[in-house]
Amino acid sequence: TLGTQTDYRDGEAQTDPYSPEYIVRSGSVPEILTLATLTWGRGLPAGQAEMEIIDRIREKCAWEAALPPMDSPSNIKKRLKMMEAMERKEWAYREEEIDKLQRVQMEVFKKLLQRREEKQNELDAMRLCNQRQKLQKAKEEKIRKIQRDCALMLRKLIAKRKNYMEKLERRDIIKEYNDFSSQTYAPLSRIGFFPDNNSNYYAVKNFYLNTFAGLCELEESVQHYVCQLKSKAPKPKSTTTGFIKRSGRLEAVLAQVHK
Repeated sequence: TLGTQTDYRDGEAQTDPYSPEYIVRSGSVPEILTLATLTWGRGLPAGQAEMEIIDRIREKCAWEAALPPMDSPSNIKKRLKMMEAMERKEWAYREEEIDKLQRVQMEVFKKLLQRREEKQNELDAMRLCNQRQKLQKAKEEKIRKIQRDCALMLRKLIAKRKNYMEKLERRDIIKEYNDFSSQTYAPLSRIGFFPDNNSNYYAVKNFYLNTFAGLCELEESVQHYVCQLKSKAPKPKSTTTGFIKRSGRLEAVLAQVHK
């Protein structure tokens, strides 16, 4: 369908190239048969290495065609020398290939060792960072403990210095209540007193004030006249007693004259 054609390309479903059957005539050796070991994905399509192999095969075929026949002792010696030279050339080429493979393997090993060393360095750095944080935290905790102990010892020394004669002193209640920073008004939490812990103790908890049903019951129990508010006008203050302003005295004189 059209949707399938848009989702999948032809290249993704392509199989290996088709190789048709062939028949070799008697007495003929096609050059293409020397490459029968190369298949698609294993040497094909041909690259630089495969082209070198093809050139070597052609050189070897030309060398075999140039070998002298074995019809005389001189030709046999010449043939042996040519074969020894070719064998040395083959061994030199093989040694060169082995050296190339070893160099490639050494490069791969170097990269693997470098990658492993980098990972190990990262792990060591992370481990050192965690250890440093742990030691830093322990150091800060120890410093805080030393500071607390130092403050405690200083308070003890100050209290001991106040009573250096080690005399028993009676409690001065008047002085304690006169000083708003004393233990009576502001007790210290380090002696075991926490005023905020019992703050709910003084809160008023009443059924008639906290619930709607209690408010309704309280309203029914109250007398009806209590709900009716009555206000009386305030009586004017008497102006005959006490201090009277000059305007007030003038008004009283005018009222008396009018009568």
